[in-house]
This record gives sequence, C-alpha cells and structure tokens, in this order.
Amino acid sequence: MDSNYRFCPACATSLARITLIEEGAEKERLRCPSCNWTHWNNPTPVLAAVVEYQGQILLARNAAWQNKFYALITGFMEAGETPHQGISREIKEETNLDAQELQLIGVYDFQRRNQVIIAYHARCVGEVSLSPELVDYKLYAFDQVRCWPSGTGFALADWLRSSGHEPQFMENWQPPQPRAPEVAS
Repeated sequence: MDSNYRFCPACATSLARITLIEEGAEKERLRCPSCNWTHWNNPTPVLAAVVEYQGQILLARNAAWQNKFYALITGFMEAGETPHQGISREIKEETNLDAQELQLIGVYDFQRRNQVIIAYHARCVGEVSLSPELVDYKLYAFDQVRCWPSGTGFALADWLRSSGHEPQFMENWQPPQPRAPEVAS
C-alpha cells in the first residue's frame, strides 16, 4: 500500500487504513474518515523503449543510480498523450534521437514499483545527446546484450526472441539502487 499519502487531497484530514466491501470482498485502502475520499493506489503507466540505433541496442545509465547499470530508455506517460507519443517524446528528451519506427513489444507488470510498463521497439536516427537524467550510454550488438530478470528486462528478452536472438540473462543481478541524497554540512 502506498504510504506516500498521509492527508486527504480533498479536505486535508489525516488518512487512515479503512476496510470496506468493494465488489463483494473486503479491501483495505487509505481512505479519508471525514469525506470518504479513497486513495486507489492504481499502478502508474511507464513507457519503455528498446532503442535500435545504428544497428545496435542503446542502453543508458541513469544519473541517480549508484551502480553502473545500463537500461532501456523509460519515462512516465503524461496526461493528454498516447503511449506512442509518450515514448517518442521520452526518447527525444533523453537521447535527442528521433523514433522513425515504433512497434509495441508488450505490456509488463512491475509490482515492486507499482507500475505497468508499456514497452516498444524503436528504430531511431539522429545524433545522441544525453539529457541531465542520463550520464552515459552504450551500444550493444543484439547477441551481446544481457537482460535483467525484472521489469523492462523481460521486454528486452521478448524483443530479442522476436528478432531471432536467444536472450541471455545477467547472473547475480541486483536492481539499480538510487544514490543516497547528499547532506549539506
């Protein structure tokens, strides 16, 4: 259950874990005891791209990660855009590349982060210029990339299979950890 919500956005009362009957079964959610507002805690849609650039797969390293993990280009879908528009925007914002072709790979659950990942294969052109969110990128031959056994790694594996390549998974994989915030002294 998402603990980021502490107060009702409608009336500012402290939220409480309240169990009610929903669709014939008991369901505990954060709810407002004053105005009955409910925090549904629905998964967030996240867009991901297997970026094919110059005949290779582009993976990038996020500036917020403390380990040197490279991953797909990802980002949150914004209100008012389609998934196609959103992933094209994310690719442009993060790499400066233009998506020439987009093809849906699949939809994947990522329960650890309460997200639903909508993954695409994107053939891209242009000159790579990374946003401040990213600190590095690498290009991998299709048979040299290693998939991670979580989230977008499954999308990469599915795309590799559909392209005639047997995916290889990382051994002793650990998910990327965010950097600890710097404390001013």
